[in-house]
This record gives sequence, structure tokens and C-alpha cells, in this order.
Amino acid sequence: MKTATGVTVIEHGQLVDGTGSAPVPDGALVIENGRIQYAGPAAAMPLVDRDATRIDARGGTIMPGLVEAHFHATYFNVAALEDLDIKYPVEYVTLLAACNAKLALECGYTSARSGGSLFNIDVWLKKAIENDLMPGPRLATSGREICGVGGLMDWNPDFRKIGMEGLVLLVNGPDEARAAVRKLVKDGVEWVKTYPTGDAASPDINDHHTLCMTFEEMHAVVATAHNHGLKVTGHCRATQGIKNALRAGYDAIEHGTFVDDEALQMILERNTPVVPALYFELASIERGPEFGLPQAVIDGHQETLEGGAESARRILKAGGRIGLGGDYGFGWNPHGDYARELTFFVKYVGFTPLETLMCATKTGAEILGRDHELGTLEAGKLADVLVVDGDVVADISILEDRRRFIAVMQGGIVKSGRLMDPAGLS
Repeated sequence: MKTATGVTVIEHGQLVDGTGSAPVPDGALVIENGRIQYAGPAAAMPLVDRDATRIDARGGTIMPGLVEAHFHATYFNVAALEDLDIKYPVEYVTLLAACNAKLALECGYTSARSGGSLFNIDVWLKKAIENDLMPGPRLATSGREICGVGGLMDWNPDFRKIGMEGLVLLVNGPDEARAAVRKLVKDGVEWVKTYPTGDAASPDINDHHTLCMTFEEMHAVVATAHNHGLKVTGHCRATQGIKNALRAGYDAIEHGTFVDDEALQMILERNTPVVPALYFELASIERGPEFGLPQAVIDGHQETLEGGAESARRILKAGGRIGLGGDYGFGWNPHGDYARELTFFVKYVGFTPLETLMCATKTGAEILGRDHELGTLEAGKLADVLVVDGDVVADISILEDRRRFIAVMQGGIVKSGRLMDPAGLS
């Protein structure tokens, strides 16, 4: 991905650096050749060339680009689990994924970590973005997911003769688990996504169900993936499933819904990040009936919402790492609503705005494995920056309205926002 040339100064706004530190009221950001040279008070800003491009934040907020830490580019208006493997052919899913990637960038998400991909689209999507063939967030990719036979993602009975090849690799035992990972190695993914537990979305394999994968299968996945330099994450709601994943050596936990004291201690000892993806649960409760979700499933989402919120509060309060993002692409939780997760964590879960922004920037970059160059506004890092018309700390819901974005920048280049109009530059 190309970076800008020359010098750009962003000024006249409060600077939120993403570290959790208090905002700098009159802040400035100096970018040179696509990297941050200075981030701090305008009064201490070094002298810059008089020909430098200047962007006026208009009293708003200068902050890092957001990180969607559980991104499903290939999901589109899914109304039932079965839609994931039979709704559209691969050609159309690819086009939809490209549209979703463009939309995510326009929503201020300059980076994303895949939470699972139909077929192998994410890998090629990343290649197209990095070669500047299309706009989208910087991606950490995954591919087809791994689940035990009869688990959450194995819903087609054999008599239908419908394969699941584009969605999930089904395994029976450690040997098949190792073989599945090796297929993903050849596909070129960075993250291996697994399904150790059930979910409220399935009334038969609920979110306390822990038999979607055995510990031996999970351990085989991790050992093989790590041997090839890949990371492993898993859909883990049930308490025992969370512990199994941590004992197996997972690099991240998706959802981490029902965390008890032992699981919390394991998370802290291993410093394993957790991505709760909780707004999805609220959306399922509020809009699920429109899409025909059974009451038992909605009740399960209510339990998941309450348990997940309490677990997230405990993890953050104890010093653990929480990433934000989650499961957009369902009919009731569509792409484009990503920042609702941030508002939800402030208004419902009880995180402070600065904690929430840190989770959505700094921690997200850590999950991507790119915190050395992304996630905070610090000298030397890539200038992935969001300039917002308004005080995001006072009202984080401003981030839900992309019309408020003055500029969305990657590597110092304006990719979206009002400044895409050259007349907006001063």
C-alpha cells in the first residue's frame, strides 16, 4: 500500500493518541512521507516547511484509525446460519466482500482482523488492497474455519448431499485437525479460526455447549498452526471451552462469554486478548424477531449479552486486553454499523470513552500483530488517522456517522471523508 510523500500537518483539534492517555486539548500531528513525526501539543510542534499541506480539524478530534478486530468481509445480510454456505456463489461473494471492505474504510476502520472467511476470499482481498487496486482496511486474514463434525458449523444432514467446502473444514480427531490446518497454510492465511463451543444462534448447540471440538483436536490445531507461523483463535462462549482454548495455546479468544475466576486468571497469565463482539447480541434481541429468530434463540442471546458484558468488564478491570469488533454482516447487524459496538461498550457495558477507544485502536493493532506500526498516534508509526468533526470523547456515538469524518487516512493519504474533495484542503 502506497504512503504519502511530503509533509502534512493536522491541527486545531483535540488529539486522542489511542494509548488511553487524556486528550491533548489543542493538539497537532505532523506526518512526513506517510509516517508520524510528531504527535502532541500544538505549542510544542516542530517547525515545518511553509509548503506543507495543512488539514484543519475544526475543533474536532484527531485520533488513530479504528481497528475492526472480528471482520467478516464475506458475510452479507445473513438471515440464518444456513445462508452462509448456500446463499450466493463464490463470484458474487467476492464482489460483496470488496464492497464491504470499501465500506469499512469509509466508516473509519483503517485496519481489520478477519474472524473467518468464505472460500479463500480474504487472502486475495488483502492482496488487492495492498496493491492499491481497491480501497479497504489493512487486513490480517483468515479463511475457512475449523469445526468438529456435528458442531456448530455443521448443520447440513448427510442426505442433502451439500458440501461445506467454502465455509468450514470439518474434522474428526487430531489427525484431521492437523490436515485442515495444513490446507489453510497452503491458502496463505494468517489466522486459523476454530469453533470449540456452541452459540445461542443454534438452539441445539447452545452457548454452553463444549463438544464442537475436543481438546485434542484444539491442541493439534495450535501445534500445527504455530509450527507454520500462524495464529489461532476460536469461537469460545462456554466456560470450559474458553479454558480448553487457553490451555491449548490459543492466541486470541472470540467472545469469551462466560468467564469464571479460573478462566480470568488464565487470560491474565497468558495475556490473551478477548474480542467479545457484544453489540451483535443486542441487535439479535432487538431486531431478531423481524427475521424470524425463535424466542428460545433470542432468550439465549439475552443470556449471552449479560454474561458477555460482565466478563468484558471483569477482564478490562483486571488489566486484560479487550479488542472491539464483531460479526457484522447479518441482516439485523449489517455492515456499516461497526461503530455501534463502541457506543454500546460505553453506554451498556460501562467502559469509559478513552478505554473504548484504546480497545478499538491500540489493542486492535496488537491483535493484528502490527502494534509496532499501527494503533496509536506516536512518532515513527504509519499515519493511519481519523479526523472527526466533533468531540469523540464527550460523545463517542459521533463515530457512527461517517458524514462527520473530515479525513480517513492510511499512510498519510486521504482515502475517504470530506477532504476527498480537493477544495477542502487548505
